[in-house]
Amino acid sequence: MTKSKSLSAHIVSKKRITSSQLTVTALSSAMLLASAGVMAADDTKDAKKLDAVKVEADAIASFKADKASSPKLTQPLVDTPQTIVVVKKELFQQQAATTLSEALRNTPGITMLMGENGNTSTGDSIFMRGFDTQGSIYVDGIRDLGSISRDTFNTEQVEISKGPAGVDNGRGAASGYVNLSSKLANQEDATSGTVNVGTSDYKRATVDVNRTLGESSALRVNLMKQDAGVDGRDEVESNFQGVAASLALGLGTGTRTYINILSMEQSGIPDGGIPTIGLDGYYNAIFATGALKGQTPKRADTENFYGSTSDFNDVKANMVTVRIEQDLAEGVTLRNTSRYGRTNQDQVLTGVNTVTFVTPSNSDTWTISRSRQGKDQTNQILTNQTNLTASFETGSIKHDLSSGVEFIYESQLNYTLGIPFLSPTSSSTMPQVNANLYSPRTDDVFQPVRRTGGKTDGETSTYAFYAQDTITLNDQWELSAGVRADRFHTRTDVITRQAAVTAPAVQTVPIGTLLASDAHLTDELVGWKLGGVYKPAANGSIYVSYATSQLPPGGANFSLNTTNATNNINSPNMDPQKGTNTELGTKWNVLDNKLFLTAALFRSTNENEIATNADGSSVAVGEKQVEGLELGVVGALTDKWQISAGLAFMDNEITRGNRTVDNPDTTTNEASGNNEGGAIQWSPKTTFTLWNSYTFDSGLVIGGGARYIDTMVSSSIVNSTALSTRSVLEFGDYWVLDAMASYPINKNISVQLNVLNLTDEDYVASLNNSGARYYPGAPLSARLGVNFAF
Repeated sequence: MTKSKSLSAHIVSKKRITSSQLTVTALSSAMLLASAGVMAADDTKDAKKLDAVKVEADAIASFKADKASSPKLTQPLVDTPQTIVVVKKELFQQQAATTLSEALRNTPGITMLMGENGNTSTGDSIFMRGFDTQGSIYVDGIRDLGSISRDTFNTEQVEISKGPAGVDNGRGAASGYVNLSSKLANQEDATSGTVNVGTSDYKRATVDVNRTLGESSALRVNLMKQDAGVDGRDEVESNFQGVAASLALGLGTGTRTYINILSMEQSGIPDGGIPTIGLDGYYNAIFATGALKGQTPKRADTENFYGSTSDFNDVKANMVTVRIEQDLAEGVTLRNTSRYGRTNQDQVLTGVNTVTFVTPSNSDTWTISRSRQGKDQTNQILTNQTNLTASFETGSIKHDLSSGVEFIYESQLNYTLGIPFLSPTSSSTMPQVNANLYSPRTDDVFQPVRRTGGKTDGETSTYAFYAQDTITLNDQWELSAGVRADRFHTRTDVITRQAAVTAPAVQTVPIGTLLASDAHLTDELVGWKLGGVYKPAANGSIYVSYATSQLPPGGANFSLNTTNATNNINSPNMDPQKGTNTELGTKWNVLDNKLFLTAALFRSTNENEIATNADGSSVAVGEKQVEGLELGVVGALTDKWQISAGLAFMDNEITRGNRTVDNPDTTTNEASGNNEGGAIQWSPKTTFTLWNSYTFDSGLVIGGGARYIDTMVSSSIVNSTALSTRSVLEFGDYWVLDAMASYPINKNISVQLNVLNLTDEDYVASLNNSGARYYPGAPLSARLGVNFAF
């Protein structure tokens, strides 16, 4: 490797309804739906009753997928030597799940981050199998850039590939990746959609129209509009609108062309979170050894909003994709895919920081400091991918080969935002930086956030070659091998503003000298994987696999460190992080191939993370390791009973990390942080997810599920200053139960009720790295909708 330098009349407006109100409503609705189902089924007793809406077993959409959408994965899931979870739209539509984060609740081993370094995340901040995965999200096999929340209105299925995937995608996280497979035009005339209302002023409508344009062409259009608050959170809003279109030419012929466009907009008031004071596990020196020793502080109300109603999060995302497929011969197909995508996020958010005990004995005087956080970020991607799949035989041995080349240009432009300085005596409207801890105001005046003139402009150009071959030796044995080589060039240009020596009394525009710096890195990455599959029967497999990936400096954010700091993971002098995964598993299609069972033992390791030595120097020698067992079941237990469930046990550890003395057996802390022997943050030992539904002869569908997340630790260190002031080191486990019921009014229209968090569980949905602030889990809430299909 070389380097060169509107269906309910009682929806509560943005307020949390009581448990008793919603429970009574849910039970009453369920009883009415059940009664309707019984009466419809009992048509033999009364000839005057309406005919029941009969539902044939074959018409019940299955949760089970047989194959991933990527042409790079040539084998059915049952014969693929890797843990791959596929969440189909039929499943997340039953759950009224509309975002990627919600769809990912259907696989264990995934948690959500809140943010780090004083910032608050607003997008799909995924932590999977112990490692940050938010930079490894793909749409139809192409990396999707930007820290945004992704809607699933145009998604056919979500595919979660676990373990390093350097052969599939090039650079990436040690945990694997998530791919959203888009809806495509097809040769069936169909119209479907939903209209939903719910608690917290939730309103959403979608429509999906597919029309044939002749014998071999079709057009599909998906539309979506959402206007909603956020359950349990005052003032916060989450609004989406989008349009997607797919034009298909040459369907059913040897040459097929797909032209797809997607345009999304997001807006609303973002959430800076809630201070963690009073939560179980909260630590502050003032309650341990200080003036309030032995006392337990009161929690902040989970509905408190500490931001400004002028906060905003505006996102515009557009992409155009053209895919051409040519069948060259039987079993041989050439595909060429081109895409241009651009995402801009313009955001101002007020985050919460440090608690100040103004008068320690009087909690009414306690305040929380707030920071104005701004983001003005634009991501672009331009790529061309060529893939050749070929099935052929050499003697008695069969080959399924997938190979190709990729050319990718990616960029990220971040403008530096800041707040002009005001003299404390210059204005009577001096912004109130602090808020009352327990009674924050929403009409506080804040200074405007503006561009300072500084920016970070980064880009990466990559060209790559890959080849993967699955070799079928006989009916029982298969071998697979793959390799990918990437050569990339990353460039980062940074402009910073050096503060003025003497600031004026009143500053209305940023001042100071603009300074420029830059960094470059050219390097090669090689990823590979091996797998062996033994098939004791045609419907099952036992496999072993080994796979690698690499993540070079700047690989997650295109931002190289321009000072060449030796303790910065984005320094061009650092080696890439290296992920490996060893897996032993088994997969089975049972019950006439209607139910899919999986089990896998795995060990994932990530090397070359930053570790700090006793003398304060840092070097990329850190290592994290996650070992575990993952079980899964998805499909049909009977013709009417569908299920999707997953259970993961993870034993995670920082196997090489920080030390405070030269003794290799001594560490600062064995609980969390970046210390050797400590646990990896956001990685619970046990996670469980379940959803199942039963369809009665009348068409009534009753469904429900549960999610369990075990205790997790944050990255705070016991001996750190941050923890002594305001942190939660560990937060507890929790269960969340959901339920749904739907009933067909006729063959085209059905009503659906979803009740979320049935027991009104109070839990921490995500925590930031320092443990100072968190997002509460959504309380008891409901969504009522009408589904239509013609």
